[in-house]
Amino acid sequence: MKALVVNTSPVQNGATAEIVKIVCEKLSSHYQVKSVCIDDYDFDFCLGCRSCHKTAKCVMNDGAQALMNEFEIADIIVCVAPSYWADVPGQFKAFIDRCTPWCNTHEPHASLSKGKRGYAIVQRTGPNMKECERLIETIEHFYGHLEIERSGHIGFTGIECKDALEPHRAEIEKFCERI
Repeated sequence: MKALVVNTSPVQNGATAEIVKIVCEKLSSHYQVKSVCIDDYDFDFCLGCRSCHKTAKCVMNDGAQALMNEFEIADIIVCVAPSYWADVPGQFKAFIDRCTPWCNTHEPHASLSKGKRGYAIVQRTGPNMKECERLIETIEHFYGHLEIERSGHIGFTGIECKDALEPHRAEIEKFCERI
């Protein structure tokens, strides 16, 4: 089975990237693992043209399609997100918007293979877990419209930098055991 671990932050060496690294290390004993960073893909914002509501395809062919190809290949998808002003980073939100052709709220729509499981891991610098819950809701809402089974989530507060993750390493690894 294949697992895709997505760093939804454009920062490729911060706390979110460190969580991705821990997850990849832990999952590699059971899955063929690939990690990607949202910043690895160049794509434009959704035009709002709604052409995909009629054709199930986006009028643009860019990195959003390439990232969706990675989603198709994977059996397990783990999105790891930091909080940017109480929600997922704008780059990831822009990608979510571009996934409208796969959204199950209109016909016709493209679709991913059935049976995919999705997980969310989120972190923020402040102490309020409610903000983590908002990020989890965004990711799980996204999974729901792609018909990816929402299979688990975890959130961390007080993560200012990747060094702040060390006390949480065992908790992250334990979460990965459920994947």
